[in-house]
Amino acid sequence: MISCTPEIFNEKIISLAYKITNQAQYKSLYGIPRGGTYIAIAFSQILHTPLVNKDEIDNKTLIVDDIIDSGTTRNRYPDNDFICLYGKNKKTSEDSQGIITYVGTTVNEFVEFFWEKEKNEGPAEDAILRIIQSIEEDPNRKGIIETPKRVINSFKELYAGYRQNPKDVFKVFDEEEQIGGLVYLKDIEFYSMCEHHMLPFYGSAFIAYIPDGPVIGVSKLARLLDVFSRRLQIQERIAEQVTNSLMKYLNPIGAACLIEAKHLCIACRGVQKQNSIMGYSSLKGVFLEESDKGIATRNELMALWSRK
Repeated sequence: MISCTPEIFNEKIISLAYKITNQAQYKSLYGIPRGGTYIAIAFSQILHTPLVNKDEIDNKTLIVDDIIDSGTTRNRYPDNDFICLYGKNKKTSEDSQGIITYVGTTVNEFVEFFWEKEKNEGPAEDAILRIIQSIEEDPNRKGIIETPKRVINSFKELYAGYRQNPKDVFKVFDEEEQIGGLVYLKDIEFYSMCEHHMLPFYGSAFIAYIPDGPVIGVSKLARLLDVFSRRLQIQERIAEQVTNSLMKYLNPIGAACLIEAKHLCIACRGVQKQNSIMGYSSLKGVFLEESDKGIATRNELMALWSRK
């Protein structure tokens, strides 16, 4: 990681300002919120050039940003010269129309700016900030200023499953009497985040097992579901991870997890089917057998699942 300290910042600003005054004249400056705002103010003071709002940009406005990464932000201003302190594998260039992109220093790693450090913004919050910029929202707007921090705080809960080990869920109880019936917990509500679009999906699960000795507390089935659902996921994998864990740590005769869920990735985008419900069933052990016992336990499972 490269650290842009106040001293380095001042050196780069002066060097770039000198380059600008020797090559072009600009009537105004526009700083891309928020990274370019701080830099645009510094340029304005040195060049005695006024700052303008986004609606006041014309072809004599120099667009200012902290860094060019993917180039998406730069491409939004194809008719304006553009200046930044750093460029990810990009150097100063001029296109066929004479539009110049000034780059202070070419880098290939993350850059931490001192004003971000003062605001206690880490790389994750900075990434959220750039997402906000990419959708052309103003990250300086009153309702948005604290959004990066709020999003990262919400991630701690949404993705809590990464910090949990399913093995820790299995506090077992050894019963004096043999328990051979089907143990189940149904209508377990859950939410998760689609790994393809990072959009929520949510619904309910039915978890069951037939013990071969030890049993676990009923709340542990719900906790096991949360361990896997609170990650970037697909519905099928959650069910498989639940049953695989039951078979691994409890060693039952059979295990099952049946899940139904609504996916916002197909409700609010793509095919936009708001009322569709996806289902998946993961069966292990005796529930998969074609023996009389297997068929009987599978029928019992499905009857319990479908019963309201």
